[in-house]
Amino acid sequence: MAIEKWVGIASLGLFIMFVAEILSVFNFIMHPSQEIEPGPKILEFISIGAAPALILAGSSFMLSRRYGSRLIGSMIIAGGAVMLCGMYYAGTLLSQISPSYLVTEVTITPPLFMAVSIPTMIVGSLLFKIKPKPKKDYFFDG
Repeated sequence: MAIEKWVGIASLGLFIMFVAEILSVFNFIMHPSQEIEPGPKILEFISIGAAPALILAGSSFMLSRRYGSRLIGSMIIAGGAVMLCGMYYAGTLLSQISPSYLVTEVTITPPLFMAVSIPTMIVGSLLFKIKPKPKKDYFFDG
């Protein structure tokens, strides 16, 4: 398997991990067993989940944009769809969170990453339209 496929798989995994982290934090602050500050936790999860996932999705796109790949495009679209659905669900949980935990990071994360997931899916769909460029045979050019 080529490197761009592994990078795409890692990107999809990080998208899933980010959604799981956000949902677990939201679930915890709905019924806290101890006092926490959700703002720094959200920023930490963005820096270890969403940012690397977006970078890896862009990297796998750049590696395969020359010849196009339905598999890699599908993985990038799936990552964007996972983030869109997960952040939509996280947005529905905001009404159940205590107002003392509704800091800026908590309230802005779901709509922000729902907005980020749409261009991610568009970039993934671009790989479906790219036609492979033929390799030139330099030894027998006439």
